[in-house]
Amino acid sequence: MSRMITADLVDLDLSADTKEAAARSLAERMVALGRVTDLDGFLADVAAREAQMPTGLDGGIGIPHCRSARVTEPTLAFGRATEGVDFGAPDGPADLIFLIAAPAGADDAHLTILSSLARHLMDEEFTRALRAVASPAEAAALIAGEEAPAAPEAAEPESAPESAPAPAPAPESAPESAPESVPVPAPESEPEGGRGGAPFRIVAVTSCPTGIAHTYMAAESLENAGRAAGVDVVVETQGSAGFTRLDPAVVAAADGVIFAHDVPVREKERFAGKATVDVGVKAGINRPAELIAEVREKAARGEVSALATAATPVDKAGEPGEGYGTKLRKWLMSGVSYMVPFVAAGGLLIALGFAIGGWDIDKAPSVTEHFAWGQADSWAALMFQIGGLAFSFLVPVLAGYISYGMADRPGLVPGFVGGAIALTVNAGFLGGLVAGLLAGGTVLAIQRVRIPAVLRGIMPVVVIPLVSSIVVGFLMFLVVGKPIASLQKALTDWLSGLSGANAVILGVILGLMMCFDLGGPVNKVAYAFAVGGLANPNEGSLKVMAAVMAAGMVPPLAMALATTVRGRLFTRTERENGKAAWVLGASFISEGAIPFAAADPLRVISATMAGGAVTGALSMAFGCTLRAPHGGLFVLPLIGNPLLYLFAIVAGTVVSAGLVILLKGMRKPAPEAAREAVPEAAHESGPGGEQAPSGTGVAVAA
Repeated sequence: MSRMITADLVDLDLSADTKEAAARSLAERMVALGRVTDLDGFLADVAAREAQMPTGLDGGIGIPHCRSARVTEPTLAFGRATEGVDFGAPDGPADLIFLIAAPAGADDAHLTILSSLARHLMDEEFTRALRAVASPAEAAALIAGEEAPAAPEAAEPESAPESAPAPAPAPESAPESAPESVPVPAPESEPEGGRGGAPFRIVAVTSCPTGIAHTYMAAESLENAGRAAGVDVVVETQGSAGFTRLDPAVVAAADGVIFAHDVPVREKERFAGKATVDVGVKAGINRPAELIAEVREKAARGEVSALATAATPVDKAGEPGEGYGTKLRKWLMSGVSYMVPFVAAGGLLIALGFAIGGWDIDKAPSVTEHFAWGQADSWAALMFQIGGLAFSFLVPVLAGYISYGMADRPGLVPGFVGGAIALTVNAGFLGGLVAGLLAGGTVLAIQRVRIPAVLRGIMPVVVIPLVSSIVVGFLMFLVVGKPIASLQKALTDWLSGLSGANAVILGVILGLMMCFDLGGPVNKVAYAFAVGGLANPNEGSLKVMAAVMAAGMVPPLAMALATTVRGRLFTRTERENGKAAWVLGASFISEGAIPFAAADPLRVISATMAGGAVTGALSMAFGCTLRAPHGGLFVLPLIGNPLLYLFAIVAGTVVSAGLVILLKGMRKPAPEAAREAVPEAAHESGPGGEQAPSGTGVAVAA
């Protein structure tokens, strides 16, 4: 651990007003020591992890972290903020900030050490000692475990947020071995204990997207709460270093199960037939006592899960209270996210085939029958035919992973079957959506049927795939397939006939959607609509794809232009982000505008939507087309009417930049940028001058 953190990686007077600025300040120390090779790239990875879930914890702690190819070795930097920094914790800002950097291929030993730190952060004496430490060397030694974190006599700084009392650290050993046989479920008359008067037993699984910090903090929190409640809690941490399966005897003897996770639980079927609470990993950290009480109540009522695969991270939010609309959006986005790589690979290969071989390349014979190594047309035909096959998976993958989002692995088979049937009956993209929902719903219905214990082993392998495929096949072939095919044909014909005012109006709508939430659900709906048209390409669908891709480039380009033209209206952090936004916008990464929208959503989003609407309308009016399902300047050779396409993007960018400058200039309260103007004047020498390093990295949502 002493190698991971040194005195040079400690800042006891960290001055930062945002989490991005705090991360940048600590990351600069890593860069100075050669631990990070690309500052902005690493900060983008940190921001992408932060976008998945806030990293603030109760007790004034922030733990931004990520795995990144820009990290040369596992590294930990610590900052004690002079003022609280908001990392999204429920109890307020953080003053103890740990930036954890792990290489993309970090070995198990290093990740285990970082995980040990995550557990220590749940110890109040450890955090109290960090707040009172006097020197960077002392802080580094304390964190590295070279100095016992004894409670200091000095009073805590007044600026540090109060930490909620936490129980003592968990012992390293697991509870004593469980009985060898599988006892019967606890009767309702024994709600306070386990079976036969033994303590109530809970097995838990914790996991998070990175598998470094939250996974182990949730485990520590659950174990501490279990001891306080007189409950035996044994946790399986499924982290980046892999996981060690709980002893089957321990699982069999458990009275209840807690899943605190933000990524799918591996081998979830092991926990079937028990009272189960399924939540996000932060719930395991912040309210473990409630989760333990909830699982005990379910066990007392005899409420058990039919199959452990019945609920997935996509099926629920991790917190109670989500409505069906939110779940439906997550199911659909699950399918779209798995479909996008097929769309990108297939669509780009098809577009390259047309670009190299001409528009009649689709009439070329199969490359298995004729292929000349030295002819460009043969290579064009090869790319076109590979792309066509990749594209043929689009609808089955969409349906399969919508079903997977609803019902986990048992939903894959009926989902793929339903998607294939949608292609067979010409129901297309819409048919894939419906097939996925039907497949997932069918599997969930089957899973709710109570099955004798002796048959549970064959359910996910034989019974569920067989029965669900029959049901979905019947519905798609004989009930809903033909009506959906008629609707799909009507949509295709409408796109083919788009012209004049109708095309412009559609361009405005799609442009507004692409810029509304910058890579969020509405943006993805517009993208999915355009991709669906590529499944049956025609002149209208190619115009739609061009308009969507052009509008998606506007937000980051507009923010880059605005920060260049009127930098004094923006903070130093935003001006730094503006430099990177040029590249992000040119690469069709709409998320490059997220830092600006987060700081000033009303002005920024309204301005970018206006520019997106202008770009979408002009692209449709000019008749620009695009066969590749991606934007950015690198697809310019594949665009029909490329000069007019560029003009549409420039026009929208200018409109958005002008509006955001106008709106920011009209606000009466002096912006932060104005307060920074005087001290920064000494460091700036105009648009091309040097500026002291500060601010934040680029926030890119994954």
